[in-house]
Amino acid sequence: MPPPMSVPAWLWAATLAALLGLILLDLIIVNRRPHKVTIAESARWIALYIGCALAFGAGVWIFAGDEQAASYLTGYITEYTLSVDNLFIFMLIMANFAVPAIHQHRVLLIGIVMALVMRGIFIGVGAQAVQRFSWVFWLFGGILIYTAWKFAFNSKEDEEYDPNGGVVRLVRRLFPVTDDYHGSRLTIKQDGRRLLTPMFIVIIAIGGADLVFAVDSIPAIFGITQDAYLVFAANAFALMGLRQLYFLLGGLVEKLVYLTYGLAVILGFIGVKLVLHALHENELPFINGGEHVTWAPEINNWISLAVIVTVLAVTTVASLLRSRRDTRQAVEPSVSEPADQARN
Repeated sequence: MPPPMSVPAWLWAATLAALLGLILLDLIIVNRRPHKVTIAESARWIALYIGCALAFGAGVWIFAGDEQAASYLTGYITEYTLSVDNLFIFMLIMANFAVPAIHQHRVLLIGIVMALVMRGIFIGVGAQAVQRFSWVFWLFGGILIYTAWKFAFNSKEDEEYDPNGGVVRLVRRLFPVTDDYHGSRLTIKQDGRRLLTPMFIVIIAIGGADLVFAVDSIPAIFGITQDAYLVFAANAFALMGLRQLYFLLGGLVEKLVYLTYGLAVILGFIGVKLVLHALHENELPFINGGEHVTWAPEINNWISLAVIVTVLAVTTVASLLRSRRDTRQAVEPSVSEPADQARN
């Protein structure tokens, strides 16, 4: 892995200001009137966010070199791919709480801002940990390999995620919540009391879900780069494009039947990469006497990028072919039925 860059405070401030500007632009343009987001509108915003992410990558390439650019791009693609799988849970939450279509974009935007703050904290802690303690690579590698195993052998139907989980139940127990939505308001005043609305509960559920997702995604990107600046930028651009991807894909996400297996391969690959790096950085006394294991191969980020892109391409094409075959098989019996009835 390339060593972390030396990023001055002004560059951090400029990056955060640019990201905040994108969020405000989104709020001003999209949120000026509640409406159901169309596919065309989602496509335009996704193009904008991907363009910004690629422009940032080009800047990294020019000012920091191709290795750092490869690290950022690999991390961005990995985080965005993991985000696509998370859309299943977001759809479950929206359906469970019957969120009106015209307010779903607001829920996701607030949830993503919360996620950015939480992940920023995680990244700061993680960056300090990997620099100070080499055993953290073993921990992150183990998390990813275990997650890959779960992805590979647990179907979507077997996954247990409760949109009314612990945090949401605690909020409902501590605060009064209205039965109905009141536009996009989070709280209302009724009979002299301040009440929460279901919109507030939905946002808590979205934020809680992303907190769970961070357990997988943060170790994954630290397996690609240890640079906190690139880790944060990759996460930020992936998250900001996630909201529009939700509306663009919609039910199409369910057609990506092999995506989970692709993610299992990607997370397993990065997990193995982290274990190999942990061997190189080894300081644990019960492994090789506490000495670095120099014979373990290191996987550079160009190979990582090639593996991840190849796996995504194969799983996407295979999923679409499977979906087309299933659709054709579902149509053929209905077409043959009238002919059978005519013969009878």
